[in-house]
Amino acid sequence: MRVLRYSLLLFAFFLPFLALAQERKTVIAFASDTQEPMWVEKLFLKADHNPEATKLVFGDVDQLHPSAFFILGDVVSLGKSNKAWKNIDGYIRQTTHDSIPVYATLGNHEVMFNTKKGTKNFQTRFPMYNPAGYTEVVDSVAVILLNSNFATMTREEADNQNTWYQNKLKALDDDPAIRFVIVGCHHSPYTNSRIVKPSVPVQENFVPPFVRSKKCVLFLSGHSHNFERFKVDGKDFLVIGGGGGLHQPLNSNNDHMHDLAESYKPAFHYLEVRRLGDTLQITSRELRNDFSGFDDGLNLSVHF
Repeated sequence: MRVLRYSLLLFAFFLPFLALAQERKTVIAFASDTQEPMWVEKLFLKADHNPEATKLVFGDVDQLHPSAFFILGDVVSLGKSNKAWKNIDGYIRQTTHDSIPVYATLGNHEVMFNTKKGTKNFQTRFPMYNPAGYTEVVDSVAVILLNSNFATMTREEADNQNTWYQNKLKALDDDPAIRFVIVGCHHSPYTNSRIVKPSVPVQENFVPPFVRSKKCVLFLSGHSHNFERFKVDGKDFLVIGGGGGLHQPLNSNNDHMHDLAESYKPAFHYLEVRRLGDTLQITSRELRNDFSGFDDGLNLSVHF
């Protein structure tokens, strides 16, 4: 009886710590466009201590200590240049040292001017990357990362990725261990940016299977250096390109491209996603204007 009572007391004592560990286990961080601005970009867009913002994003993610950190492309300004990777290499090294795995997919800056060399440098940092798409599962949340650089892909490469993507979504829909599916790529299917256009290939290749999938609840992208939110066929599409690139001006909201976050435009931000039962709680972590730290900005929830 004493042994049983002692065991129950120990269980009661450690229960809060077990709950905290489980809560941490189901936190995922996402960012995009952490690249340092190129000199030519500064001719058209205003700089704002952008490299420092990127450093602070990685630091705040490290403090959050999620189970995984996903970067949706344009990790650096020029993928083929080893010099461009110097700072990011240090941030990734610190993050992985603190037991936070970092995953990424290609952006246009990774393949700019030399697709082969840029992709090689990228795969050196992210050896798990697969050009046909790949999946990581955190708790019961599956994250699919896709390559949206259709301009640098052959028709065969695009077809192979589409086939893999559709088969993977079907498998995840049929897997009882998976509750939610998040799809991410670099180019945004929907954006009001004045600098980059909505990606028609992403609309045509990635969006329809996402909408059809019963477990897909969130589509994430970057390329537009803004926070934007769109609702398409009842599903959420977020643009989270606030990892450090130059902030881009936006066109006015309209019926065709209706941004539900019209009044929420932080200069720099990343996304925190937390699973709570059958709900994904999504929080935009925004950098304060004085760079003194991060606050929770826009919040929303999606349900299965």
